[in-house]
Amino acid sequence: MAKELTSRSENYSQWYNDLVIKADLAENSAVRGCMVIKPYGYAIWEKIQAELDRMFKETGHENAYFPLFIPKSFLSKEAEHVEGFAKECAVVTHHRLKKDPDGSGLVVDPEAKLEEELIVRPTSETIIWSTYKNWIQSYRDLPLLINQWANVVRWEMRTRLFLRTTEFLWQEGHTAHATEDEAMTEALKILDIYADFAERFMAVPVLKGVKSPNERFAGALETFCIEALMQDGKALQAGTSHFLGQNFAKAFDVTFVDKTNKLDYVWATSWGVSTRLMGALIMTHSDDNGLVLPPNLAPFQVVIVPIYKNEEQLTAISEKVVEISKKLKVLGITVKFDNNDNKKPGWKFAEYELKGVPVRLAIGARDLENNTVEVARRDDLTKETVSMDGIENYIDTLLKDIQHNMFKKAYDFRESTTREVNSYDEFKVEIEKGGFLMCHWDGTPETEEKIKEDTKATIRCIPLKGDITPGFCMVTGKPSLRRVAFARAY
Repeated sequence: MAKELTSRSENYSQWYNDLVIKADLAENSAVRGCMVIKPYGYAIWEKIQAELDRMFKETGHENAYFPLFIPKSFLSKEAEHVEGFAKECAVVTHHRLKKDPDGSGLVVDPEAKLEEELIVRPTSETIIWSTYKNWIQSYRDLPLLINQWANVVRWEMRTRLFLRTTEFLWQEGHTAHATEDEAMTEALKILDIYADFAERFMAVPVLKGVKSPNERFAGALETFCIEALMQDGKALQAGTSHFLGQNFAKAFDVTFVDKTNKLDYVWATSWGVSTRLMGALIMTHSDDNGLVLPPNLAPFQVVIVPIYKNEEQLTAISEKVVEISKKLKVLGITVKFDNNDNKKPGWKFAEYELKGVPVRLAIGARDLENNTVEVARRDDLTKETVSMDGIENYIDTLLKDIQHNMFKKAYDFRESTTREVNSYDEFKVEIEKGGFLMCHWDGTPETEEKIKEDTKATIRCIPLKGDITPGFCMVTGKPSLRRVAFARAY
């Protein structure tokens, strides 16, 4: 088969790359490090966007849009922030091109140098907080709950489609609050939204936790995260929510008059998820045959393939398909009828298996006579022939079962590969097997850095829930307040 994939056991990284390209999700572009998201891949991203956007708006957030370019001086105002992003910034220095005097093409016009360089946004805290200064004067203006859907640029030397590209798509929320408690509540509320979305729609179980100081977002006081485990045993940071304190308010002088007529700086959060979620979706569920998509995010949940010998049979089958499709759509189920006569049914079966369509129906002339339909489910590759009577309710139940089954399979895998480790020697052996290792750590960045240098493993998060029994650091033997989650990660 022309679209055969490298197996996961042979080369997991190559399997991933093959799958992204052959399932028509994305491809590398003419711009190094950037990708083209193809229609099928973008359709999945649109489903992700739509669900998250609904969840944000249900909790009072509004969408806005801010400039792509940020004056360099803005980044300099928050020292920790600029230090964290300085090495990843793309910089605009000129505003015009001109013909090369030798006639060979275009060159940068040296007379068009900008008075101040502009940074292509790596994240928008600075440009947004410079704007909020004009929007906030009183406690009556708070809370300010803004989200934007945008693209950002972080210069990457080693890229991988969806997981790490120079330009990527995301949403970033930026909120302002009157009190520290309100801002912290917001940061945790968003974390819960991300976790709920990952588990209910992506069918990806996640650990909710807080990052260690070494892994904290530049300029934040706390970074909360959701961490997912991929099939190869590596972790993937799937979303972050940051409590920024008053750092950016102070940097951009964003103050408000509170209810007691006292002037104070506002409290802030920022939070985001990106097209990296596409990578999480692929690597959590898919197999050697291709994508396995959860029904809640599939561009279409059911594909119907007719099997016929002549136009008369196709016409009869098509009439039945219209009838079935109407019943499915009433239940909110998305359907594609593939009556393209340029491809044989076998080719179509393989193609939709590769693209991860949750349910495939095949209907032939004999099925019409018997009032039956062949139903194939993508998650476990099983098939059965069922009656067309009540088929819409059967498929509705089947889709719910597939969604549940995918989550359970991923959850069981994570639980089976999460274990407690008590000694550093044991850690060095166990980290090679993948999964989350729950270990005691003395809380120092020096010990964390040593573990990273020795094993390439990092603290993925300090879980918000779970065992909080004190112990002793596996490296130094010093007291430890609780176990934290280590893993190698993307």
